[in-house]
Amino acid sequence: MRYRCYAIGTSTVNASVVNEEGNVLVQHKLPKLLQRCIESRNMSEGKQVHARCLKDEIEASIVIWNNLINLYANCGQIEYGRQLFDRMSQRNVVSWTLIIAGYVQNGQPHEAVKLFHEMNQVGIRPNHFTLTAIARALSSLAELEKCKVLHAYVIKAGFELNIFVGSVLIDTYAKCTSVEDARKLFDGMPDSDIVVWSAMIVGYVQNGQSEDAVKLFRQMQREGMRPNRYTFAGVLNSCGNLLSLEWGEEVHAQLIKFGLESEISVVSSLVDMYAKCGNMETALQVFERMPHLDVVSWTAVISGYVHNGRGHEAMELFCEMQEAGMNPNQYTFVNILRACANFVGVEQCKQVHAHIAKTGHEIYRTVGSALVDTYNKCGYIEEAQRLFDRIPERNLVLWTTMIAGYVQNGFCKSGLELFHKMQQLGLKPNHYTFASVLRACGSMSAMKEGKIVHACIIRNGFESDTAVGSALIDMYAKCGSVKEACKWFEKMPEQNVISWTAMITGYVQNGHGEEALQLFKEMLQVGVKPNEFTLAGFLSACASLVVLEEGKGAHAHIIKVGLESNVSVSSATVDMYVKCGDIENARKVFDQTLERDVVSWTTMVSGYAQNGYSEDALKLFYQMQEAGVDSNQYTFSSILKASSSLVSLDRGKQIHAQILKYGLNSDISVGSSLVDMYAKCGSIEDARCVFDKMPEHAIVSWNAIITGYAQHGHGIEALQLFEKMQSIGMQPDHITFVSVLSACSHVGMVNEGRHFFDSISRDYGIELTVEHYSCMVDLLGRAGCLDEAMDLINKMSFEPDALVWGTLLGACRIYNNVELGKRVAENIFELEPQASATYVLLSNIYAAAGRWDDVAKIRTTMLERGIRKEPGHSQIEIKNSLHTFVAEDRSHPQSEEIYAKLRELTKQIKEAGYVLDPSFALHDMEQEQKEQCLFHHSERLAIAFGFISTPPGTTIRIIKNLRVCGDCHTATKFISKISERKIIVRDTNRYHHFEDGLCSCGDYW
Repeated sequence: MRYRCYAIGTSTVNASVVNEEGNVLVQHKLPKLLQRCIESRNMSEGKQVHARCLKDEIEASIVIWNNLINLYANCGQIEYGRQLFDRMSQRNVVSWTLIIAGYVQNGQPHEAVKLFHEMNQVGIRPNHFTLTAIARALSSLAELEKCKVLHAYVIKAGFELNIFVGSVLIDTYAKCTSVEDARKLFDGMPDSDIVVWSAMIVGYVQNGQSEDAVKLFRQMQREGMRPNRYTFAGVLNSCGNLLSLEWGEEVHAQLIKFGLESEISVVSSLVDMYAKCGNMETALQVFERMPHLDVVSWTAVISGYVHNGRGHEAMELFCEMQEAGMNPNQYTFVNILRACANFVGVEQCKQVHAHIAKTGHEIYRTVGSALVDTYNKCGYIEEAQRLFDRIPERNLVLWTTMIAGYVQNGFCKSGLELFHKMQQLGLKPNHYTFASVLRACGSMSAMKEGKIVHACIIRNGFESDTAVGSALIDMYAKCGSVKEACKWFEKMPEQNVISWTAMITGYVQNGHGEEALQLFKEMLQVGVKPNEFTLAGFLSACASLVVLEEGKGAHAHIIKVGLESNVSVSSATVDMYVKCGDIENARKVFDQTLERDVVSWTTMVSGYAQNGYSEDALKLFYQMQEAGVDSNQYTFSSILKASSSLVSLDRGKQIHAQILKYGLNSDISVGSSLVDMYAKCGSIEDARCVFDKMPEHAIVSWNAIITGYAQHGHGIEALQLFEKMQSIGMQPDHITFVSVLSACSHVGMVNEGRHFFDSISRDYGIELTVEHYSCMVDLLGRAGCLDEAMDLINKMSFEPDALVWGTLLGACRIYNNVELGKRVAENIFELEPQASATYVLLSNIYAAAGRWDDVAKIRTTMLERGIRKEPGHSQIEIKNSLHTFVAEDRSHPQSEEIYAKLRELTKQIKEAGYVLDPSFALHDMEQEQKEQCLFHHSERLAIAFGFISTPPGTTIRIIKNLRVCGDCHTATKFISKISERKIIVRDTNRYHHFEDGLCSCGDYW
């Protein structure tokens, strides 16, 4: 008997035969050899065995074929396995089961389901292994209805009492988010072993019902069932989710009692529990004491770092893990992608993505979903979309992730379109999908669409779901229907911290800060413990009401419970101090925040911008970039506000270039901020260009461009845009009408203004605000209808504030109505006795009427009361440097050149016909002194400096903190004509575009 021998790796196999007896011997040995290849995932040796079988024409038995299919499936080469399966002349139940399980294992559950149907059609009866494989496919697809069909099939086939099948069905129901069905199946099983108990406990954990998981664990112990490693892993996960360190330590003691403290999967769950409870020190001690570190334990610590906001340390450990020779698995990649999304940034995400592609982990749907989610959170929506489109098997989780990404990045309309497409393909949304879609409706203030989605939620039976209920509250609140939000909050069968937080936040968003504070107190009374988002909402309420002491109390509580290092809480604390005007404490909290993410930086940048510290905002923005923190859409929106406050067009354009580099130009909030910035920097043409290039517009975009046109005196264009906005179905909000009324005011469209004012509540159901009344008073006052303006104020449904009275006082100054001005000023003094602007305006009214004794009395009163007039100043930016001038200012280093240029310009405009108007010299002085005073007003000094600092033909841009002087307005018209330069001046009322001797305001301001 002779054999030819061939070396395969380190094994020697009799692979070719000479006689029949030898052939039988080889076929007997091949399955064992293939099994070793499967266990070691040795594709190379397995292929050699396969090749030798083909070369030597060994007639392979069905066992060998099945082993080869199993080998290819386990090694990630399911296509080769399918080719073998298709060539098999005979297939048994094992063959079908292996190829079905292989498809599930390789992330292609649709193919697995398809093959299961084919298997039934050819009459092969599945066994319990087949049924468990197809159940896992359905759980991966999260298709509840098909799971129920399979359950019915299991009962019909007589496997309903099989513990193995039962436990997998419980797991499948849980993964399809139907915990009720899972529990019903669990309760109906006559004999439940530890596997079934563990499946139910883990099912509760997966669906966020950690308290139920702990209760079931305790019940299991009472019934004398001994926990295994999977049970302990599940219950430890519950303790972590509940942030219950006490329970976690109790379970830790029990697993030591059962001798499982060295079991890797259990110890990894321990690490995860301690990390989630914020005890990273103990988590690391447990990790470092482990005798053998596997990929699960490394991943647990990485996850812990991410959970505790320490993304950079997570990334360092990820690198250390690979240096130690440990290859990441799909869950490692999912967690490190979370670090990229929330802390590290998109560049590291791209590197991790390359690593994922290299190691073949793209086939896992969890990794694909995490990649899509990371690109979404980094603002790279187009990259997320490309990746989404490339994934062949898209399950509900992936669709929901992409929908959520669109919503997170402000593309709510695209998110809704994707939701409808998903439904057309037959995928049924789950509670996460509905929550994202409702957020889209809320962000768009799309009440009608939101109600349609609400009806769909009811049809699908998700109305009682806590997450969906909370999203409904949020949607109705954002659509301005606080009443409807309250209704659904009260109807919820169970109110958890999320629903309480949604309602508190809803109150804040709609300006009901008092109700938010009251609801927070009620929440504490019923024993619901606030989380970081509740505290952030409470801080927002304090900020909206400007109740600094309440905010400080909340800050003290945050320190007491150890949440001061939480990024979202610290950012909300900074925001509270900012909005309460305590910029110093805001900066202290920011500086004390150890792990600053993009939200932390953005909140502080925004705080500086909101409080008028625009230069500080820009300085911090540049520090943020030096620290390597990537800006997001909110950062850019805030810094654009700072640029617009400084009328810094050059810096605004530089930031615009960065926005293009980051790929955020299509973001709605960024686009709207760009429109606002260009408009406020005097370039309404650039503002319109940006608006027209935006892929979609939200109400904030329309408001920005309408406001821009209004401020620049283009009332007709503003109203045309308002009509166009409505024609495409976009509903105006209260801000839109402020802009529309302002547009009417700037061009004297009194009748149109009256019509729009009357329609606000009558036709649109929008509650009139003090801003609407102020705009209407301004419109009537500018047009000289002072009595009508006074009558409107007297008819207000609430007490007029200083803003409304101040607007009327400004009109009295324009028309020199001394008696009415005096009465109006008295009303303001009662509300704001220290407001210097009121004294100054009344003094100017007296001065214009020549009542110098009254002027003197007002100045004496101001002196006695310690009230100082805000000095008028004008600013101009040259080469990113801001230059500020006050009247008769000689502090500038180029003062001599400035005054020389001003004398030259004054001489030229006099020759062109300019005549000084002495009525604007509001001091009792000689004519010559009046001329000297007016000629040296701050805006003229800024213009002169602009002339000597820029090439001929350059547009001069000036910002003035007060209303532009009438005489300076006339002088600037002449300067624009004789110099052939365009001069843009922004004062407290509007923009003036001076060109060729004319002003865009038409002398109506």
